Parts: sequence; structure tokens; C-alpha cells
Amino acid sequence: MEIATEAFGDPSHQPVLLIMGFMASMLWWPEAFYRQLAAQNFHVIRYDNRDTGLSTFYEPGSPPYTMDDMAEDTMRVLDGYEIDSAQLVGMSMGGMIAQIAAIKHLGRVRTLTLISTTPVGMDTSALPQASSAYMEHAAEGEIIDWSDHSQVIDFIVKDTRMIAGTAHPYDEARARDLVEHDVKRARNFISATNHFALGAGADWTGKLADLEMPLLVIHGPADPIFPIELGSSLVTLMRPPRPD
Repeated sequence: MEIATEAFGDPSHQPVLLIMGFMASMLWWPEAFYRQLAAQNFHVIRYDNRDTGLSTFYEPGSPPYTMDDMAEDTMRVLDGYEIDSAQLVGMSMGGMIAQIAAIKHLGRVRTLTLISTTPVGMDTSALPQASSAYMEHAAEGEIIDWSDHSQVIDFIVKDTRMIAGTAHPYDEARARDLVEHDVKRARNFISATNHFALGAGADWTGKLADLEMPLLVIHGPADPIFPIELGSSLVTLMRPPRPD
């Protein structure tokens, strides 16, 4: 199994590992973002998750791995760079992967930054769920031909519009350029759909409360996939009130 990676900045600086989400390769970390981190004296590493980009891919439909295995991938990437511990930054599914990695490898995670994600090991059914508009859009993914790059690109560009938020103008041309690059770069883009069929890993119920490293939660108030209440619950679970 091979994981494609890229690193930026001075290897002697504090390492930061960027973990992207569902169906997304490392390209979804904006260049300006990771280069700014490198300019702030961080050694920044990004990588392609399994079934994305240039990393190992599997036949679509029944991935032979779980999210727990993807959490182990983060440690393999650090091992490849001979890094003992790092700051983990995870977005969406990447945030879930980062949580599991921190639980399993407590001593190797210096800080945890969770962006637009949801807690692991928690029943979130009582909290707000993905918006009906987004679910209608997601359902369209079941009828497109994932072997047709044109259909796939149009579908994912529409997805970027739905999750873009309202604080900044949406740049469709820039989004389309990114999506086209990502789809054409992938060794087998259709395999990325395996991320939606991942099997359950270990039971992490209550484990987030054991994490004591510095935590930063970043969440948009209008997130249509993971409503902001899910982000707020991360703070509560990882920083529960302590008795006086």
C-alpha cells in the first residue's frame, strides 16, 4: 500500500500533517494555505488518502479497510518522514481520522485542529443533521456515471457551491479548475467513492474525553453537511466540565 505525500518548509521546524476528507486528495488543501503555514516556520505535510490521487486504490464498492486503518496511515506518513510527533489538522472525514489517530497514538499528536467535522464515538442522532437541500444533491451521486469524467466534474463542482458558505464570493471557475485537476490526476477517481462505504472500526465511545492536547475547532455556522452543533459537541466531549 502506497501513500503519496508532499512536504513544504524546513524539516527542522515543527511538523504539521494535513488530513483531507471524503473523496478528496491532498490538492484540496489550498496552496496559499500550506505555503503560509510553511512561511510561519512549520514543516507542512499533506498526502493523498487511500483511493484518492496517486495513492493506492481499490475496486469501488467494498473497500478492504476502515477509517481506523486510515488513521494508521497518518502514522505511516509521519514514520516516512522520521517524525515522532506532529500537529494534526483534519477536515471533514479527515477530522474524524485525526481524532482516531490521536486516541490511538496519544503521544504522537501534539495538537489537534478539527475543521468542519463530527465527533467519533458519539451518537449524534439527536443533533441537527445534513440539510435537506444537501441530501437531495447527494442523492444525485447515485445516478451519475462515475466513469464519465464530465458528469463527475459537474457533480463535484455543484458540491463545492453547496458547501462554500456565504461569507466570501463563490469562484466557480477556480472550483472547476481544482476539480478537473483532481479528477484527471487520480489514478482511478471512481475508487474515491469507497469512502462512503467504509466499515466500522473500533468502538471509540467516550475516548475523546481522554485527549488532553491543545484543541482548535473550526466550523462554519452554515455548514450543510455537518451542522455547527456537531463542531460544538467536539469541544464539550474533549473538554468536559470538571468538578470543582
